[in-house]
Amino acid sequence: MTTSYFAPKGGHPGQDQLLTDRAMFTEAYAVIPKGTMRDITTSFLPFWDNTRLWVIARPLTGFAETFSHYIMEVGPGGGSDRAETDPEAEGVLFVVEGGMSLTVGGKTHELTAGGYAFLPPQSGWTLRNQGPEPVRFHWVRKAYQAVEGLDHPEVIISSDAEVTPTPMPGTDGKWATTRFVDPNDLRHDMHITIVTLEPGAVIPFPETHVMEHGLYVLEGKAVYRLNQDWVEVEAGDYMWLRAFCPQACYAGGPGRFRYLLYKDVNRHMPLRLGAGR
Repeated sequence: MTTSYFAPKGGHPGQDQLLTDRAMFTEAYAVIPKGTMRDITTSFLPFWDNTRLWVIARPLTGFAETFSHYIMEVGPGGGSDRAETDPEAEGVLFVVEGGMSLTVGGKTHELTAGGYAFLPPQSGWTLRNQGPEPVRFHWVRKAYQAVEGLDHPEVIISSDAEVTPTPMPGTDGKWATTRFVDPNDLRHDMHITIVTLEPGAVIPFPETHVMEHGLYVLEGKAVYRLNQDWVEVEAGDYMWLRAFCPQACYAGGPGRFRYLLYKDVNRHMPLRLGAGR
């Protein structure tokens, strides 16, 4: 089946457009629709050439508590030889458009749309766009929570096409998760997966759990239940869900509904404010 991933292009709406959109920010969740990802909302980073980014989640009291999430846009010839400046940060890259050269551990990998990389702390990775068109990719960052007696996980290079989705029991494959990391590997303290629901499929109960979520819609549309509200979302939209925020959804069709999902896993809950994150 053909796979496509939404990638923002920026620009600005015309002066004749209405201001109304689906953006919302609540105590339990936030929705950042694709229409808000314009030129005026981009940021820049030190040591990154010919690069801009949209920051769609960051650690902030009352918002994302455990991670940051960027959508990166690197122009031809751009990139960084000093990509990650925080020695405690781990990261995941997921390419949605174009191609790039990722060098880590002395080896260069060519990643194109659907390409995935997990980068543990102090990987010393570098990245370059050697092609003629911009490359756009997601970069999720988290301060790694080391545990005495557990080694740091290794670099993982994979792709959406290489991983067979795991169907949820009792759904006849209509609801499945693409897992790039072994769920039983307790060295990992975050998972980035792709959730796929076929047209008409549902998450049939309000999930309420300790994991914080960031969801970027890669493909399709759905109606999502967030806390007490039903919200329409489509490719290019982003949702942040606080821990324990009730969540469920109906996939709207006519094609698949797919989203890139972040969650924090496999660690004790910090018992002091500001500790263990």
